[in-house]
Amino acid sequence: MADDKKNVNNEKKDVVEDETKDEKNLPNVFIKVSVNGKDIGRVEFKLYDDVTPKTAANFRGLCTGKKPDDTPLPSNFSYKSSPFHRVIPGFMIQGGDIERHDGTGGVSIYGSKFPDENFEKKHDKAGLLSCANAGSNTNGSQFFITTADKCEWLDGKHTVFGEVVEGMSVVKEIESKGNKEGKPPRDKIIISDCGTV
Repeated sequence: MADDKKNVNNEKKDVVEDETKDEKNLPNVFIKVSVNGKDIGRVEFKLYDDVTPKTAANFRGLCTGKKPDDTPLPSNFSYKSSPFHRVIPGFMIQGGDIERHDGTGGVSIYGSKFPDENFEKKHDKAGLLSCANAGSNTNGSQFFITTADKCEWLDGKHTVFGEVVEGMSVVKEIESKGNKEGKPPRDKIIISDCGTV
């Protein structure tokens, strides 16, 4: 009986370890960016699959065109060809409106919108990847990347789900095309490609 109890506990422990291992082994994702048709480089992200699995899966899905179970998404469910529509120097760059391309739309791999997953990670450095939303529980495809070291006023309102691991110079170049008012940039800043690394 004691051996059975030990085996059950060990099996349970192994399952937990395997789930964690799988989450840690998920590939990084990238976006390739062009400005006025000229390639400026690629940004690579590590997604926080262990902290925000649902939010990370949404972003990864819109980069790859597939749901977590490898089911293909409709062809228009992709960041490819969508713009960075709001760029505020010293704060952030925002994109991901795959629906209307102007900052008024956005859908998720789960349908229209999905709830805030958690606010465990804080906006405490540049290069963080976070959900752009229109209030509580209105997450879709839109995202932003912080360019400021601290944006604590966003904590508890926007879910941080990843960070830039390569290509911060590309983020900075995009940032240089913005304006303090957050109006659409004059330059066409487009995600020309995206996927897994």
